[in-house]
Amino acid sequence: MNSLLTGWHPRLVALAAAAQGTDGAHDTNHLHRVWRNASLLLDDYPEADALVVLAGCYLHDLVNLSKNDPERHLASRKAALLASRQLAELDFPPNKLAAVAHAIESHSFSAGIRPETIEAKIVQDADRLDALGAVGLARLFYTAGRMDSALAHPDDPMALHRDLNDKAYALDHIDTKLATLPGKMQTAAGRRLGEARMQELIAFRDNFIAEWAASPATP
Repeated sequence: MNSLLTGWHPRLVALAAAAQGTDGAHDTNHLHRVWRNASLLLDDYPEADALVVLAGCYLHDLVNLSKNDPERHLASRKAALLASRQLAELDFPPNKLAAVAHAIESHSFSAGIRPETIEAKIVQDADRLDALGAVGLARLFYTAGRMDSALAHPDDPMALHRDLNDKAYALDHIDTKLATLPGKMQTAAGRRLGEARMQELIAFRDNFIAEWAASPATP
């Protein structure tokens, strides 16, 4: 990490920590993991502005609304506006503020805003990678528990004879959203990592269903 990144890193962590709520799926460790993912992607894109990516990674959840909040789709826009204001107060390079705001605003799945810069693409991929793999699986069930969702449909966990509903059943979220993420990655490296992590979720889902649907033991 060069001196500019080293100097800004603790200041960005402090900004993020000050806005932290009680959502354990979007805590400081999540931000550290997103930055670690982004660092891996940056290796493939030396032309990207690493400071913009760093700020986007740590401030993308500056405003974090729950998944069932009616204004959820506006959270990333609110975060971008707040980040721009707070960074300006800290004398962040003014010529990079717009790029950071765009990376934050376009990272969100629910906002549906297409990332137009390589920095925004990296931040979006890095955040989505944290929804996959072992940690992503833990975050899935943690969030489902906060929303009072059941683990899975009692009789049809694979949704063979019903519509998927991830608001009611946590397991459904793997197919309704997570399985779509690798194909939506903006970078080639993000797709590779996403596909590998998705295989972990598929293996878990299959094992879960095998145990969930096991026949009752004979007395």
